[in-house]
Amino acid sequence: MEKSVSFVLPTPYAGPSGGFKVVYEYANALVARGWIVRLVYPYILIGEAVPRLASEPLTWMRRRVGHAWRSARNSHNPAPWFQLDRRVEMCWVYSLEAADFPEAGAVVATWWETAEYISRLPREKGEKSYLIQSLETWGGPEERVMRTWKLPLHKVVIAKWLAAIADELGEACTYVPNGLDFSAFGVDVPLERRPGTRLLMLYHENAIKGSADGLRAAELARQRVPALELDLFGTPPAPPGLPSWINYHRNPPQKELRSLYNRAAIFVSPSWIEGWGLPAAEAMQCGCALVATDIGGHREFAMDGKTALVAPPRQPEALADCIVRLVGDDKLRAAIAQRGNEYIQQFTWERATKSLERVLLSET
Repeated sequence: MEKSVSFVLPTPYAGPSGGFKVVYEYANALVARGWIVRLVYPYILIGEAVPRLASEPLTWMRRRVGHAWRSARNSHNPAPWFQLDRRVEMCWVYSLEAADFPEAGAVVATWWETAEYISRLPREKGEKSYLIQSLETWGGPEERVMRTWKLPLHKVVIAKWLAAIADELGEACTYVPNGLDFSAFGVDVPLERRPGTRLLMLYHENAIKGSADGLRAAELARQRVPALELDLFGTPPAPPGLPSWINYHRNPPQKELRSLYNRAAIFVSPSWIEGWGLPAAEAMQCGCALVATDIGGHREFAMDGKTALVAPPRQPEALADCIVRLVGDDKLRAAIAQRGNEYIQQFTWERATKSLERVLLSET
């Protein structure tokens, strides 16, 4: 029997994104296991009404031309920041309505708005699952987002805190934690050869990532440890007014990012909410000691005093205390880094893909 699956993404995305990366990793892994895999991108933005030919012929024609133009440009390809297997089909559709949607054995929604559409598709478009990577109320009206958790879709959650939400709602789900690419990230520089005063942090303009808190925590820590240095990386332009002890790296390629992880002694992850904190996990792969907020997406691997030091979200002073503590205690910093690196090894894409494959096969 042919094994085929369509992953439905809400929009093409030109820059690095953790949620998109997870889908792309599954696409590569499944196609390597003999699946026909399609990544389905809609041209019509979610929530937009599809124009009716009879009432809006000019608008319809313009959008069809635009659809063909963007498809020809291959603008939905994630290269160069992620290399998709050439066997993965990128399907650029006009809308997520049934008339435009390809058929497959299984179809997977990857965002709350895509779940609304997928729930309405006829069965021949695929047995329906919903990959839930976060509580996406930050990206839409809370009532609508929460209604998608009650749709007749097989829910697959990436973290235990999301499984707890499903349980509270009386919804069954399958827990499949993310995997990590151990060929892309690993320890190149032993921790003892890294300056204990070197920090690394992701910079993001979305407030929920807590970047302002992280920068404030670094400033507070540097008042107590004047030798402190911070490397920031991210996709937006550098935040204005950075002092000389903070270096910003915009859109670093994977090789450079691995180097940044490997020269940092401490990685700071100050998010208010994370589905599953991918940059923090990558830092642990590369041997950093982790300082993180005590949130669900970090608890998958950040255990206070064992694999990380944790602080409440939105409290830069508490984060600063954790940073100063690790900078000043070489033995503790080494122990946290070592235990964190050992613990993170269990999160492989092989394990995650086998678990997701069981879900998809049970649905087809």
